[in-house]
Amino acid sequence: MLDTHAVARSLTAADFTPAQADALTDALREFTERGDHVTSDQFKAGQAEVRAEIAELRSEQRTQIAEVRTEIANLDTRLSTQIADLRAEQRAGIAGVRTEIASLETRLIRWMVGTVLATATLTAAILRFLSGSAG
Repeated sequence: MLDTHAVARSLTAADFTPAQADALTDALREFTERGDHVTSDQFKAGQAEVRAEIAELRSEQRTQIAEVRTEIANLDTRLSTQIADLRAEQRAGIAGVRTEIASLETRLIRWMVGTVLATATLTAAILRFLSGSAG
């Protein structure tokens, strides 16, 4: 219980006017009578609740971080596999192009040899014809 007279005397001794001391004492009396102030034990209990909530949130956060890390690792694995597959497809494509070029080269050489042989045969025939008609 609050001794309002003692509080008012202390305030007037500290150079409060009697009206100020009475107003402050009345406010303190009303505050203590209402009982809606927080005691030290209530404050500590509330503090413990907040700490428990923070610990729970931290635990949830750690779990979520672990899940994200796992998801990133899975994505990394899938991307690495896809990159390896694309590289293999690229190598196969390049090998196909090289095979096609080699085939074209072979056909071109055959065509050129055929053309040279035909030209040589035609030239020989013309030369025979010319040497036979000249003599």
